[in-house]
Amino acid sequence: MILEVTVRFEHADTIWRDFPELAPAVLYAEGIRPDVSVDARVAEFSATAAGRLEGSPEGELPEIQAWRRTFGRMGLKPTQYRCASESLLRRLRKEGSLPRIHPLIDLCNAVSVAYAIPVAVFDVEHVTDFLEVRHSRGDETYLTFSGETEHPAPGEVIFADGAGRAHARRWTNRQSGLSAVRDTTRSVLVVAEALHETAARDVARLVETLAGELDAVWGAASKTAVLTPSARRFSF
Repeated sequence: MILEVTVRFEHADTIWRDFPELAPAVLYAEGIRPDVSVDARVAEFSATAAGRLEGSPEGELPEIQAWRRTFGRMGLKPTQYRCASESLLRRLRKEGSLPRIHPLIDLCNAVSVAYAIPVAVFDVEHVTDFLEVRHSRGDETYLTFSGETEHPAPGEVIFADGAGRAHARRWTNRQSGLSAVRDTTRSVLVVAEALHETAARDVARLVETLAGELDAVWGAASKTAVLTPSARRFSF
């Protein structure tokens, strides 16, 4: 008998309390593989982002300004710690291209800059029981991409699982190497979060766009949801 294990994703009560403007959207998909090409789609989404940057630098975009305010409220200097989409937009503006890592990450990064919204992608095989955005207790472990182990400071916003491992630090600043997408990845959870005025509409469009791309490129059916304080849990 094959037993299906249900994993959940949600934000803690304190996150909704402290950031009531938060609008998250999630996507779960299976059947991911590395032997596909997303070059044309990456180029198209990157061109959309470049067009926005011609009008104003990334720091002036409402999506990025909202995250800068949020980082400031968390006690972080916004120009020292940037949300993931701002870092990618900054690189695109300066270098004219995005890093190429894995087809799914490349696609998600391109969609992220097109919408100026941070997109996190987790290999769910490396997540234990659940993934919750919450404040750190200070005893969680975080694995860097270089293989070092860190402990987030107490009160820091992290993505934590049931084994006490942090899969992202400083909320949308940096993911862990533990659950990073690699060539062996088959199942993923994608999380998009925004706090600007039209965030709920924009994150819904973002995950709808990604679902269409996953179907077109991988033939992968996706399960998606836009989370709210009254419907905050996503099970997959």
